[in-house]
Amino acid sequence: MTLKEKINKLKKEKNAIILTHCYQNIEIDEVSDFVGDSLYLSKMAANTNADIIVFAGVYFMAQSAKLLSPNKKVLLPNLNSGCQMADMIDVENLKHFKEKYPNIPVVCYINSTAEIKANCDICCTSSNALEVVKSLNTDKVLFVPDNYLGKFIQNKLKNVEVITFNGFCPTHLRIRPFDMIEARKKYPNALILAHPECHQDVAKLADFVGSTKEIMEYAKNSTNKQFVIATEKGVVDRLQRDSKLENWNKEFILIDENIICPSMKMNTLDDIYRTLDEEKFEITIDEAVATKAKECIEKMLLLKIK
Repeated sequence: MTLKEKINKLKKEKNAIILTHCYQNIEIDEVSDFVGDSLYLSKMAANTNADIIVFAGVYFMAQSAKLLSPNKKVLLPNLNSGCQMADMIDVENLKHFKEKYPNIPVVCYINSTAEIKANCDICCTSSNALEVVKSLNTDKVLFVPDNYLGKFIQNKLKNVEVITFNGFCPTHLRIRPFDMIEARKKYPNALILAHPECHQDVAKLADFVGSTKEIMEYAKNSTNKQFVIATEKGVVDRLQRDSKLENWNKEFILIDENIICPSMKMNTLDDIYRTLDEEKFEITIDEAVATKAKECIEKMLLLKIK
């Protein structure tokens, strides 16, 4: 049996599913049940009837799946696959941030640990951050940990002050305004699509700014035939694959070959097989933390934002 066949066999035997983020190595898609962005995968984790969830992603994503399916066994193929942005804030940092701006609701980007979520009012993803902030009906919000997604939301709103924590995604910040200008010169007929985790000076130079899902949907539905993608390489890999499979006749160009998240690329098919076979690297969360963190995510899901 091939490795993929072995994984699929184990999935059936153990009533397991594999959730895979779009930044993962693309070959993992072939054994995955659901592939998508953070919001989509959160919903799939909440709704699954599986006994085991293998999360091909990073640590905070597997934690979110455990929060939404507390009675399921959630496994992370590689425990080293963390998130540098999530690691930029801890509970003590958050406490000081809230003390500096008291009595203001805190919106927590899903790219954060369960401990941080447990100390925030509501969660969001890059897909729904704008709608989540608007739903609070307040003139001020605190936004953690991503400074750039927070500033992107601020630029969209006139009547809400978004006070941001100074966290960031190192992968997206590798994209510079210079790269955008050079791409425009080299590919004058291309549309440039960027993620809101990019620096604001980069976002201003894009034709479209959106989440992973929004970028992929925009590229699929656009009549344009050439695109420069200013986000993680996994998005380009999937767009190129889907374009061939579905005969879109479109060209997708990664803005720079260095735009790769090392943590997202840690999981391999070997890791997934070994994790599922041995049922190791299980995610556990302190019960008191889990209760509060789950409320933070569920408030987002209850908004039923697509």
